[in-house]
Amino acid sequence: MDYKALAELLFPNVENTTEYYEEKYKARNLPEGAKVTRFAPSPTGFVHFGSMLPVVVSERLAHQSGGVFYLRIEDTDDKRYVEGAEEDLINVYKYFGVSFDESIMAGGEYAPYRQSERKDVYSAYAKKLVAEGKAYPCFCSAEELDETRKLQEERKVVTGYWGEYVKCRDLTLEQVEENIKAGKEWVLRIKSNGNPENKIKFTDLIKGAIEITENHIDHILLKRDGMPTYHLAHGVDDHLMGTTHVVRGEEWLPSLPYHLQIFGALGFKAPKYLHISQLMKAVEVEDEEGNVKTVKKKLSKRDMGAGLSYYIEKGYTPESVMEYVLTCLNSNYEDWRRANKDAHYTEFPFSIKKMSASGTLFDLAKLNDVSKNVVSKLTADEVYDRLTVWAKEYDGEFYNLLVNDEALAKGILSIGRGGNKSRKDFGTWSEVKPFISFFYDELFVREENVPESFDKETVNGVLEAFLASFDLSDDQNTWFGKIKELGAEKGFCPDVKAYKASPEGYKGHVGDVSTFIRVAVTGRTNSPDLYAVMQLLGKERVEKRIRDYINL
Repeated sequence: MDYKALAELLFPNVENTTEYYEEKYKARNLPEGAKVTRFAPSPTGFVHFGSMLPVVVSERLAHQSGGVFYLRIEDTDDKRYVEGAEEDLINVYKYFGVSFDESIMAGGEYAPYRQSERKDVYSAYAKKLVAEGKAYPCFCSAEELDETRKLQEERKVVTGYWGEYVKCRDLTLEQVEENIKAGKEWVLRIKSNGNPENKIKFTDLIKGAIEITENHIDHILLKRDGMPTYHLAHGVDDHLMGTTHVVRGEEWLPSLPYHLQIFGALGFKAPKYLHISQLMKAVEVEDEEGNVKTVKKKLSKRDMGAGLSYYIEKGYTPESVMEYVLTCLNSNYEDWRRANKDAHYTEFPFSIKKMSASGTLFDLAKLNDVSKNVVSKLTADEVYDRLTVWAKEYDGEFYNLLVNDEALAKGILSIGRGGNKSRKDFGTWSEVKPFISFFYDELFVREENVPESFDKETVNGVLEAFLASFDLSDDQNTWFGKIKELGAEKGFCPDVKAYKASPEGYKGHVGDVSTFIRVAVTGRTNSPDLYAVMQLLGKERVEKRIRDYINL
């Protein structure tokens, strides 16, 4: 077989050689030890939370080493392409503050970063493989391949184009030319030299030393439309773009022998691989005997919290999600955070060695705790600015209330904020409205009542006495002193400890008196500091709410 003639026959319009692209995309000039990583998603619609794990690992590896982290859109599969998915994907990662040094937005020396725009590049390398006798055209129809697959299933052997099931591998140049003239479509297949009896020893930077079976299947490199499969495209691009480390999910491990084979056939040095365990969730299942146990299952698209858009809509801060992901990736992150309370998460010394080789458990409750910690450290101004941006997009009524009286909103958000023990009342922007709604007459709803153990006359008597002494100009000590005094006059112990030691002589304690007032003013038994609440509501609104409650 004259392989060069075959290459010219198959690729008559490929002008640029592989040498041209090697010269065009020269090796990166980076410091020693700098890592080049990429995030290479396909625009197929759903942006899974699990994708944050390889994204964060890739970004940290690159930027901690003085390297480059770039975004490459892998859109060569027309059948799976979803309109608008690319824009959604970009916007989602932008929200979470993921910084790409090179991308379809930012550009870069290795552009284009969209694979559908690099067809000529892949054709040049495909042509090279044919010219070297490492790839060949296959004219088998879909029907023929389906018949082969059914036969293999009947024989219970590995399905695919290999061994005795190969029909086009040894076609002569004349036969290929006849098929092309007859208008037959073809795909390009790799001429695999693998043996299923052989094992490849490979070191994964997360999973360690592993053995995998060699690839013996003549997989497709180019489809009938001339576009590459993911396998060829990623190999060519990772080489030309200087990728040193590929971080991806462990579901790609079965493809690794084929990918290494492609790199070898092209004469490329393969990047180092890190295969991350799948994101899992804890599920309770019942066995045949009725025993319930907890097992781990893959986090699916149907699970709450599986999609990244969920966290944007709920109003999680980007830092919260990124910090939670780091707790999933490195077991020592929480210890570091406790020792470095005010440091930015990017200051954490991320390490591959601290990554678990087993499945990572997704814990929404833990994320919520992380989120409350993050939000508690923000100033009232920062909370207001972020909250209004979120509300403008997702809650127009709330947004209008916030911006119509900015001073009130910031005053509300300032309660209990700052200091060593800042309140942790909410961790997402969607939680703020229900938490502070009682401040706004438009949203005010009485959610709770005074415990039924206290009779109405007693409660009303306390509230009437409070109204008689209420003075908004009182400082907090004076204000609380009055509450203790009127409580004592109504039979309530002014000291909680003393009450607990001898409750039989009292109707209750000062805390109960405060609860009467709190319920009347806020409609709840729990709220932020009551004195601060009243200062913000003002005398008229406080008195009106107490009067309304008495009338109830």
